[in-house]
Amino acid sequence: MEGSRDADVIIVGAGPAGLSAGVYCARKMLRTLVISQNVGGQAAWSWEVENYLGYQLISGAELVERFRAHLENFPVKLLEGVKVNSLRLKGKLFTVSHAEGESRSPAVIVASGKVPKPLGVPGESEFRGKGVAYCATCDAPLFRGKRVAVIGGGNSALDAALQLGQLAREVCLLTLEDRLGGDEIRRRAVLDHARIKVYYRAVVLAIRGEKFVRGIDFQVDGDRRSLEVEGVFVEIGSVPSTDFLPPEVELQPEGGGGGGFQQPHHAPRALRRRRRHQRPGEADNHRRRGGCQGRPLRLFLPP
Repeated sequence: MEGSRDADVIIVGAGPAGLSAGVYCARKMLRTLVISQNVGGQAAWSWEVENYLGYQLISGAELVERFRAHLENFPVKLLEGVKVNSLRLKGKLFTVSHAEGESRSPAVIVASGKVPKPLGVPGESEFRGKGVAYCATCDAPLFRGKRVAVIGGGNSALDAALQLGQLAREVCLLTLEDRLGGDEIRRRAVLDHARIKVYYRAVVLAIRGEKFVRGIDFQVDGDRRSLEVEGVFVEIGSVPSTDFLPPEVELQPEGGGGGGFQQPHHAPRALRRRRRHQRPGEADNHRRRGGCQGRPLRLFLPP
């Protein structure tokens, strides 16, 4: 029943995209519910942010608190620390099943972001939380004075290595490539750091330990090697957090947004009205940018 809705719109995710969507929906006087396991998303993992317009330098934690404070100026309900398990369409309402029950609305915005990509080697899952970590901002202080390894060669890996370089005795940075990626300023900082050693063309084979991590096995150009470390930070990228979506939702090949729930005859009246009054070309331009407005959809995934 239409009257059983819990909100006009449900937003899954409370990173920068989800919080921004919450502000926009609230300003349109929509009853808005945001559901997320955390507030801030990947921004909360960042140690220092230098490329957010308006702030020359700000920590990820402080930036996220400013996001939260902005959202709290509006009547948006936030379910924090709640995992979304599934999403289904029944009649004219979406039902979002989560750890605290179910919530229903005629529109859903999926802004669930990404989760760290696993390395996929023996020992990784066994020692997760016992020396294997995915967030240097969160866990670096636990490895003060210890020897640790960082796996990856992009900005997230460089950032993790620099954070750990302030606390750890030695940081071993292993990258598959023959040179570091990421921003030039970070590369220089890593290469000039006295406590960071870079291993190029390194393929990690396994993570070893007993109760906790004690080392990693890897090979360089076929030559098998080992390092004794007490921590392994996996920083090889991330994958879209879309496992709760039903198969009817169109996803890009890598699993991200850009498609939607195909139910053209059920499109809400408000959305149908907006499409009839769009300026010429508006829908097509938005579609080329990867968005969903202008399509007969009620489930929205940011590009």
